[in-house]
Amino acid sequence: MKKILIVECMQEISSFNPVRTDYDYFEIETGEELYRHRNRNTAIGGALEVFDGASDVEVVPTIAARAGSAGPLSWDGWERLSCQILDAVAARVEQVDGIFISLHGAMGADGELDPEGYLLERIRQMAGPDIPIVMSLDLHGILTDRMIRQVDGIAIYHTYPHVDFADTGARAARLLLDRLSAKPAPVVARVVIPALVRGDELITRTGCYGDMVRECQRLEREGTALSAGIMIGNPFTDVPELCTQVIVVTGGDEAAARGEAERIASEFWPMRHRMQGKLIPLERAIAQARTIDGPVCFTDAADATSSGATGDSNAILRGLVEHGYDKRALLQIVDPAAAAAAHNAGVGTILDVSLGGAMDPVRFRPLEVRARVKLLSDGRASLETMKIPLDAGPTAVLEFDNFTIAVMSRSVSLFDRAMYYANGLDPVDFDLIVVKSPHTEYHMYDQWVEKNFNIDVPGATSADIRQLGHTICARPMFPLDDVAAFDPQAVVYRRT
Repeated sequence: MKKILIVECMQEISSFNPVRTDYDYFEIETGEELYRHRNRNTAIGGALEVFDGASDVEVVPTIAARAGSAGPLSWDGWERLSCQILDAVAARVEQVDGIFISLHGAMGADGELDPEGYLLERIRQMAGPDIPIVMSLDLHGILTDRMIRQVDGIAIYHTYPHVDFADTGARAARLLLDRLSAKPAPVVARVVIPALVRGDELITRTGCYGDMVRECQRLEREGTALSAGIMIGNPFTDVPELCTQVIVVTGGDEAAARGEAERIASEFWPMRHRMQGKLIPLERAIAQARTIDGPVCFTDAADATSSGATGDSNAILRGLVEHGYDKRALLQIVDPAAAAAAHNAGVGTILDVSLGGAMDPVRFRPLEVRARVKLLSDGRASLETMKIPLDAGPTAVLEFDNFTIAVMSRSVSLFDRAMYYANGLDPVDFDLIVVKSPHTEYHMYDQWVEKNFNIDVPGATSADIRQLGHTICARPMFPLDDVAAFDPQAVVYRRT
């Protein structure tokens, strides 16, 4: 029997979020708790399906650590988390023949700007040079030179909004099984593109980025590549190797890996201008929303908790109030003090409370309102697609005038409707719905709203990348700088 160790560490951060993440923000599963991922749309779930279907494979589950997107992990939190992960691996690594690692790729911690690279390097040291290691990655990850040097294979998400978590885990698992069957050592070609991208053209179902990802999928399906993908990084994770990059993995064919990676990168480069956020001023969006009969969506990508923002922006709420918007509006905000005040007051109580600016006071100032407590909850829900749990802490639904607001105690991913549903709120009952995510799956909002406005407001994850203040990533970098020319040159890696 081939024994395969499974380990996971997942978080995406915004370096521009002033609030540090602590260890307690992570959900930790150990040992057989990882089997909970069976039949879930997660990378581990997909990998388990492949491994369970192989008669000569025994899974060795160790640890899975996952946290919602937020600010950088504190030094103490990173020390505790990394030690726990590495201790769990060390206890079992001598028994195994291969290792599957599920990573996001856009972590960041105080004192360690490449947490995934650190973990991979240490795990490689423990496993030795001969044990194959394969990893799965979010396409918003930042794949570093140090990471690539530790692994035998890489599988990257192919969809955005992401729906192929399990499929990516399964692809990584099959790569690992191939490596265990003594096939030739894979070759990894990497082309770094000096560009950061955002906007609707990144929606893989409809955008030009999706057209290029389909080229990567073609290479996989026809057998030219074992794995291929375009990692656009998370432009809010300000680290040295932040960039866009093309990755092509072949079964030993260096020329094919190099040629395809450079070709795709050369085709991507002219598209960079299209792949930028297109924002509308808040005042204009409100004026247009007034004249639209059907429901509209206001996308607050600048305060996207799924990208690492605080979630405490009240910029849209303040604008709606000040401009006298009088239709039914549904919003969400992270404000632990307001949620606590509502819980202390009780359902039905009228209370004076401030909303917003709880964690990012430089960008947002509190908005004073008199509201009625409509509903109280424990803030627990499950993501619609992945089915993994959410815990927003004590949560309250507040109402004042024509506004209904879900107030949470801690940030969670808000790229679906889970937190609205869990608190008795159905977006279809409102005229205007605020979503703190750059995009959602098509059926969740875009399929039935009359218009989705991408609002130009401040925040730690604004699509106006130039105003964020990058100081660490390599320069020049489009659109932070003018980059006149780009000559794609692949760096090729081969582990022996």
